[in-house]
Amino acid sequence: MPNVQKNKLEQLRDMSIIVADTGDIESIRQFMPTDGTTNPSLILRAATNPTYAHLVDEAVAWGRRQVGDRDAIIAATCDRVALNFGTELTKIVPGRVSTEVDADLSFNTALLLDKARCLIANYESRGIGRERVLIKLASTWEGIKAAEILEKERINCNLTLLFSFAQAVACAQAGVFLISPFVGRIFDWYVKSTGEHYTPDSDPGVLSVARIFKHYKSQGYETIVMGASFRNIGQIEALAGCDRLTIAPGLLEQLAEDTTGVLVRKLDANTVTQSGREGALTEATFRFEHNEDAMATEKLAEGIRLFAEDLNKLRAFIAMKIV
Repeated sequence: MPNVQKNKLEQLRDMSIIVADTGDIESIRQFMPTDGTTNPSLILRAATNPTYAHLVDEAVAWGRRQVGDRDAIIAATCDRVALNFGTELTKIVPGRVSTEVDADLSFNTALLLDKARCLIANYESRGIGRERVLIKLASTWEGIKAAEILEKERINCNLTLLFSFAQAVACAQAGVFLISPFVGRIFDWYVKSTGEHYTPDSDPGVLSVARIFKHYKSQGYETIVMGASFRNIGQIEALAGCDRLTIAPGLLEQLAEDTTGVLVRKLDANTVTQSGREGALTEATFRFEHNEDAMATEKLAEGIRLFAEDLNKLRAFIAMKIV
C-alpha cells in the first residue's frame, strides 16, 4: 500500500483537539470537530441565514406564546435561539458545545450566575446533560468569579475574550474548565499599534498562548488552553500541540486541503518542568496587572462592546418577528 500523506488538519488532530468556531451547522458536519463553540456574532450570522430559519421560527413561535414584559420575552427568545443551535450541534459533535452568556452581563456576577444556571436547566430539560455543555463567559473579574462558583456546581465554563496573562492566571486559580485566548485579536492590535510584520513564530498572539500553555503545565493547572480567533493557518500551525484549537470553517478547509509537508508539534506538555504553585491573585492585583496591558485592556472592552452590539441586533431581529 502506498504511504498516503495526511493533510494538515489530520496531522493537527493527532496533536490537538479540534473545535469548530461557527454557528454554521453544515460546516460542522463537513469537518467533524470534537467540540463546537459559538458567540453572539456567530449566532446572529447563523440566525439570519435562511438555511436555519426553522431554528429561529421555533423560538419565535415559543416567544409569541409567552406573557409578561416584552423585553424579557425577547431576551428569553434569543436565549432559545442560541439553545436551538446548541442543541443541533450536540447532535453532530461528540464532545461539548459552548453557549455564551449575554455580553451585557459581563460585569455582574449574580446575573451571570442566574443566566448560566438558566441555560443549563434548559439544556437539561431537552435531555442534554451539563457534561455536554460549556458556559461561555467574558474573562472579566466578575466573569471569573461566576465561573469559580459554577465549576463547583458541575457547570463547566469556557472563559472567552482572554487577552492578558493576568486573566489566564486568575482563570486557572479559579479552577475554570477551559480558557479561549484570542490569538487573532491580539495580532490585530499589535499590527495596528506597531506597523510591524510578524511571522507565526514572532506573532504576539501566538506567543501569548504559548506562554499561558507553558505556565499552566509548569504549575500543574488542569484548566484547558484553547487557542481561538485565528487569522491564518500559520498561527494555527505555530500552536500545534495546544490542548485545543477552535478554528473557523474557512481555515479548517485550508488545513484539510494542504497535503504538503509535515506539521511539527510546537507545544508539548511533557517537556514542561513543573514548579511550585504561585501565590493567589487578588482582585486588586488582577485589575492592576490587566490594566498594565494596554492591548488586553482595549481588546477586552472592545470585545464586550461588539458582542453586546451583535446581541442587540439579534434582539431587534427577533423583536420584529414576534411583533
